[in-house]
This record gives sequence, structure tokens and C-alpha cells, in this order.
Amino acid sequence: MGLPIIGHLARAGFRTLATDLDSTKQPSVESKTALWRPDAASLARECDIVLVCVGFDREVCELLVQGGAFSSARRGSVCAVLSTIHPKTIQDLSRQSRAVGLEVIDSTVCRGGDAADRGALLSFVGGPRPIVEHVTPVLRAYSTDVVHTGDVGSAQVAKAVNNLIMWACLVADHEGLALAQRYGLDTDLMRDALAMSSAANEALAKWGTQTMAWAEDDMAIVAEMAAARGVALPQADVTREICRALKPRRFKLDQYGR
Repeated sequence: MGLPIIGHLARAGFRTLATDLDSTKQPSVESKTALWRPDAASLARECDIVLVCVGFDREVCELLVQGGAFSSARRGSVCAVLSTIHPKTIQDLSRQSRAVGLEVIDSTVCRGGDAADRGALLSFVGGPRPIVEHVTPVLRAYSTDVVHTGDVGSAQVAKAVNNLIMWACLVADHEGLALAQRYGLDTDLMRDALAMSSAANEALAKWGTQTMAWAEDDMAIVAEMAAARGVALPQADVTREICRALKPRRFKLDQYGR
């Protein structure tokens, strides 16, 4: 979702710099009227607010740990991590980064790629209120809704809860439609009918546009969080196993679980 976010920031009038390990993305970034920088370190030296949108905990850590790319960041600058990672990871990074004058917060995003394209994401933000208020105008360039969830790490908790429920709904949608199909019902008719019923859910509304590419990773974070606090989540455990089984297929989910 990074590329459309870059475009929204530039259109909102922010001087927008961007970088990626894949240098072939430079033309796409520049087509959004953003400025390309060769690496994260040079970008961090120029920016007051930095948004990080990478895939995994280890990638965020590589950027932010002492000696990483952001060790050259301006003192007093803010780094908002959009990535979905473990709450403890962002909390540890936030504590470590303060020693070099960098304020790290989490600012997770929901609603998917289509919302990113439209600038209609939901941002959960975890951090001290003055810092959250400082970065909110930037977040509003690509988010129609911004929710301050509490201290650093709380936005990761909010995103984990969102993902837990979203993937459970998507799995239930597929099982329900598979059952309907086996009994000869028209699945398109059923989807339309369910959208008007008490079974309506966002995953059903976005049917055919979602993949399971990130599902197992999301549910692994949920499992780690639950284990750390001694919370039993039996339905989430089952959802994770289903997501793990489907992940290698990496297909658009329009096959009713077959």
C-alpha cells in the first residue's frame, strides 16, 4: 500500500521522499511527484516525519535498531510504523530509539488496498497524544479515519484484533457459501442476500478482492500475543490452521473453499 500512500501525501502538499530496497520502483515513485532517495538513511536525514511500510518485524528492526538506517535520523523527528508487527517489537524499538532522539510510534492501517488507492484507510495510532496530534495531518492525507488507541504498541493490538476477526469472517464466508453451493443454491444470490442479513461482514462485501497472502502471518502474531498473556483463543487457533493451509495457494478467494 506504500505507493498510493506516497501519491496521497504528495497531492496533499507534503514534500514527500521515498525509497525502497527495489530500485526499479523509482519511476513509479517519481510518477507520484515524490522525490526518490537511494536508501533509508539518506531519507531519514531529510525528514521530520517518516512512515515505514514494510512486511515483517525483522525488516522494521533492521531500519530502527541502533546502527540501522535511522540512526542518522534528525533529533526530534517521528517515525510512524504502518507495518503489522508484534506490539512488543514496536515498544522495544520505541524505547531504544528515544536514546538517539527519534520518536517511534505505531500507525497501523486497515481496509485494504482499495481503500489505500482511494485515500480512505483507517489508521490506528499508538503513542503519546502530543506526538499523535503532530502526525495526524500527515495520516489524514491517506486516511478518512484516525483513531488514537493509546500508548505505543496499542495500534498493533488494535490491528491484530481487526485481523483476527477479519480472517475468521472470511473463512466462515467460504464455508457457508461452499455449503450453499453443495445444496444447489446460487452463490451470487446468497452473497447478495447475506449482505442484507445478520451475517453481513466486510470480508463478504469485498468478496473476490482479498487473498490469503498475509493471513497466516497475521494470525501468527495473534497467537504469540495470546500466549504472552495466557489468553485461550480456540477459534483463532482454528482460523490460523486454515490460513496456513491456504497460504501456499496464493489465489484470489473466489472458489468457495474448493
